[in-house]
Amino acid sequence: MKYDIQTFSIPTLIGISEKTIEEHLKLYEGYVKHTNLILEEIAVRNPETDAYAIAEMQRRFAFEFDGMRNHEYYFKAFEGGPQSISDGPLMQAIANTWGSFDAWLVRFKTMAKTRGVGWAILYLDPQTNQLLNAWIDEQHLGHLTGCTPILALDMWEHSFVADYFPSGKGQYVEDFFANLNWNVLEENFKATQ
Repeated sequence: MKYDIQTFSIPTLIGISEKTIEEHLKLYEGYVKHTNLILEEIAVRNPETDAYAIAEMQRRFAFEFDGMRNHEYYFKAFEGGPQSISDGPLMQAIANTWGSFDAWLVRFKTMAKTRGVGWAILYLDPQTNQLLNAWIDEQHLGHLTGCTPILALDMWEHSFVADYFPSGKGQYVEDFFANLNWNVLEENFKATQ
């Protein structure tokens, strides 16, 4: 199996420069490339004589693969330009879970602004139909097994430092939400139903 680099139609964004997006997409392409390279290398290794090497590559695979997938959710949410929040099934589920959209948004933004590198992700647990917020360290540590990402916010420095500097993390989070196409997020949610 070989994974392909997806292309994204990302318009001009508020606060996030085209240069940052261009560089960020190069990082995404690297995750796809390394996902494929690791799978190719594992396939040709002898499990009896290369057990240690295979195990180490398999450990690295999660980082590369999750880096690829996380970025696909991130970039796709910008496609089509900012679209305001609708009163669709996702918004209703958010309000049912946290009492209101605004209550969820405060919690999610607070989580996103935590110190460290990683991802703030809104998931759906398909077994309980419950929405869950989670912080993912790096690309792969802390993913909620069996849950489907609905929204992924990249909080690695490469996603914002060139435009916001380290002290501008909070403004980056605000601009991320100003740039979202909520129709894409509604589609992500509907796809889980």
